[in-house]
Amino acid sequence: MNKAIKNLKNYPMEELNKIKASLKERGIKIYDFGTGDPKEPTPEIIRNAIKNAIPEVSQYPSVAGRKELRDTISKWFENRFSVKLNPDTQIIPSAGSKEAIFHFPLVFIDQEEDKKRVIFGTPAYPVYERGTLYAGGIPTPVKLKEEDGFLLRLDKIDKEILKETKIVWINYPHNPTGAVAPASYFEETIKICQEYDIILCSDECYTEIYFEEKPHSALQFGMNNVVVFHSLSKRSGMTGYRSGFVAGDEKIISFYKKERANFGVASPDFIQMAAKTAWEDESHVIERNKIFREKRDLFLEFLNKKGFEYLYPKATFYIWIKAPNGISSKDYAKILLENGIIVSIGENFCSNTEINEGTCESQYFRIALVPTIEECKEAIKVWEKI
Repeated sequence: MNKAIKNLKNYPMEELNKIKASLKERGIKIYDFGTGDPKEPTPEIIRNAIKNAIPEVSQYPSVAGRKELRDTISKWFENRFSVKLNPDTQIIPSAGSKEAIFHFPLVFIDQEEDKKRVIFGTPAYPVYERGTLYAGGIPTPVKLKEEDGFLLRLDKIDKEILKETKIVWINYPHNPTGAVAPASYFEETIKICQEYDIILCSDECYTEIYFEEKPHSALQFGMNNVVVFHSLSKRSGMTGYRSGFVAGDEKIISFYKKERANFGVASPDFIQMAAKTAWEDESHVIERNKIFREKRDLFLEFLNKKGFEYLYPKATFYIWIKAPNGISSKDYAKILLENGIIVSIGENFCSNTEINEGTCESQYFRIALVPTIEECKEAIKVWEKI
């Protein structure tokens, strides 16, 4: 095996699947707040679009994607963020955002260069680090602090480290904490990345799940050296469809599009037609956000009643909660598990470096508001007795 990855712990969501299977065997009803995979049905207009687009003859799709989809994404981006993107040179459809995030360093990291660090905040989505390791880059996790609003602060990183950095990953609204970044943060971060010739990669798959002010896109504050990653998984309930896009700096997008032909990740045409329908419609997004808000408010009332500490979620369907009574999130999660309630512990979002060095976050756990409203109410009743 590739020695850079053979010692990685199992991917967190795979571990959760094993736990769920064990609980089912024991006949315990499961309330799964672990994996970010909502149970709300994919809107009918999207399901109908994919049915109507299934061809009689199946042929290979292109990496560049269908022009009508790129045109639709361009219009959506301008309507949503007031940023004009050239659909032919600045947008690539992807098979969800995860594969694009994972493959990105494979194109831009040169193992023979000194400039091969990849900076990302921690706690974090595990793919930033894992994509870096597969590409032969140097993962450089930066601890996100509550006093900084869980923002990745490049201004606090040593200049010599920044000189060796090829890519910086940011993710706001943030998984797992739900933190949101202000406009000033994007302006400052882009300025530093441009100064040190760093590619700023902004994972923006949660910008459309919000309960207060609309979250920003990094492309609102600069185009040079900036690339954003979007997805329909959360926005439109299309996790199983695997559909998203990459957009931004024209030169970077050109390089990335050329090399993506090697990966075999072109989105199928019928998925692209369903995606086109999804990006054209905002009514289902508004409806889904109402449902997530109701779930959020149910849990905030419960958490406040029980005296839990947590980060108030303005966006995403996650709540980042501190385990009670000074016990670790892992120990508290075990107690919840015995009652059929599955959560994601803080350790699942630690970098491999932190785990090896024993500095991994252990106080917090994440709940994903993905069960139905009725299941959330049932789970709260169970949790109240713990």
